Amino acid sequence: MRQKALTLLRGGARNADVARKLNVPTGTISYWKHMDRAKRGECPGPHRSVCPRCDDALDQAAYAYLLGLYLGDGHIIQNRAMKTPSLSITCADSWPGLMDQCEEAMRAVFPENSVCRVRRKGCREVKMYSKHLWCLFPQHGPGKKHDRLIALEPWQQEIVDAYPWDFIRGLIHSDGCRNMNWTTRMVGGARKRYEYPRYWFTNVSDDIRRLYTDTLDKLGIEWTHCTRAGKEYNISVARRASVALMDAHVGPKY
Repeated sequence: MRQKALTLLRGGARNADVARKLNVPTGTISYWKHMDRAKRGECPGPHRSVCPRCDDALDQAAYAYLLGLYLGDGHIIQNRAMKTPSLSITCADSWPGLMDQCEEAMRAVFPENSVCRVRRKGCREVKMYSKHLWCLFPQHGPGKKHDRLIALEPWQQEIVDAYPWDFIRGLIHSDGCRNMNWTTRMVGGARKRYEYPRYWFTNVSDDIRRLYTDTLDKLGIEWTHCTRAGKEYNISVARRASVALMDAHVGPKY
C-alpha cells in the first residue's frame, strides 16, 4: 500500500487524492511522502515541522511571488556553524513597501518560521531559517545563478502557470522597475517631447530571463530585448496595451 502511494505521489498526485484513492489517512500519506523524499535527500528526515510542499500546505500564490524574488535578489546559505539553512532576499532601503511584501510572502509560505530584517548598507536582508528550504528552492547550488543551469521543476512550473502574475511581480520587484521613457518627434515643424511608461527587467542569467519572457508570452505581453554592452541583459515592455496589463497586475515598486 505504501509503495502504491509513493508511486502516485512521485507521479505528481496530491496527498488528499492519494488518500481518497487508497482509503488511507491524509496524515499517513503526508508522512510517507516526507520520509520518501528524505530518503532521496530532498527533505530533512525527522518529521519535526510542517514542510509546506510535503504536507500540501503551500500558499501557491505567495510562493510564486517569493520564487520570483529569490531568482532575482535571493540566496540560500548553510555554513558549518549553522545546521539550518537561511533564505535571504536583499531589498533596497528605497522600497520599504517591497520589504513588507517580501516579509508577508515568507510568512505565508513558512507560517511556522520567524522572519527578520538584517540591516546592511543601503538595504535590508529579509531573512528566515528553515530545514525545508531545499524542498522549496531546488534551484539552489554552488556559485552564482548565471553560472549554472536554472530550470523550474514540473511542480514549480504548475504553480507559475497557475499564478503567473505573482511570479512576474516577484521578478520585477527584484530585478526590474517601472520608469518613464521619453522621445522627441517633429509635429507641424516643431519638435515635441513625448513621455511614456516602460517596464524593465535586467538579469545576466539567460535561463532566468527566459523564465520571465516565457511567462510574458503566456500572458500575451509584448516584449523586446535591449542590449547592454553588446549583451541582451535587458527585457523591455513598452507597448501601451502591454504596459496597461503590467500596471494592472504589477505596478511600480514603492
